[in-house]
Amino acid sequence: MSISDMDVKQQSLLFAKLAADAYGTKAAVSAEAKKHGFTKTKFYDNGGAQAYRFESKTDVVVACRGTQPTEFNDLKADLKAFPVKSETISRVHRGFKAEVDELWPMIEPDIEKVTKKIWFCGHSLGAAMATIMASRCHLSWEIAPVQALFTYGSPRVGWPGYVKSLKLIHYRWQNNNDIVTRVPLRVMGYRHDGHLMYIRSNGTIDDSGKSHIWRRFNDRLKGMWSGLKKGKIDNFSDHGMAEYIHHLENW
Repeated sequence: MSISDMDVKQQSLLFAKLAADAYGTKAAVSAEAKKHGFTKTKFYDNGGAQAYRFESKTDVVVACRGTQPTEFNDLKADLKAFPVKSETISRVHRGFKAEVDELWPMIEPDIEKVTKKIWFCGHSLGAAMATIMASRCHLSWEIAPVQALFTYGSPRVGWPGYVKSLKLIHYRWQNNNDIVTRVPLRVMGYRHDGHLMYIRSNGTIDDSGKSHIWRRFNDRLKGMWSGLKKGKIDNFSDHGMAEYIHHLENW
């Protein structure tokens, strides 16, 4: 089945699984991709920045690998929060841009040749990288239009001017208290992009795209209390890709 023939629920679950798969070894990821109908897999790795390219008869998906706390390269990228001029417009997070710059010379020539539908996805750092890559594709005359971007637990990527320039179909998934979605801070000028798909503390999905500030504040308190009773810190456990997949499977 073509990804375009799926509904948003099916697409969201597929991209969540691909974003999770991106953490695996090349052999394991290739085997999992075949289960999803992708017959070709290509791995990109440069300076610790990593991504996978999955291809089926109708689609090409670029899944950027997210943050592994044990990887110094990822931690270094997360800490470089100083904004720098983007390749397109306004300013973006220095560390996220640096990760993309490591891979872009390898990925760009490949996707310039693509005549199939192109999609991007990622979790955590990978979500930020996927956002920047998708924006570069979207503003390029030499690359087929990006169909959509799906991100999970994404940090804020750029300043308002950058966010407004994206003009992408972007489903931005946030699991209740996921702490990574709150950095870098708004006071530093950073903003979120995309249509918010919010997972409430009880696991239900709010796909209205609206922030509902007071409702979310109440949900966060409930989530934190529930986590404490289970002996875990909700802010960190909510960031796990397994949690996102669990809620999407129950949607």
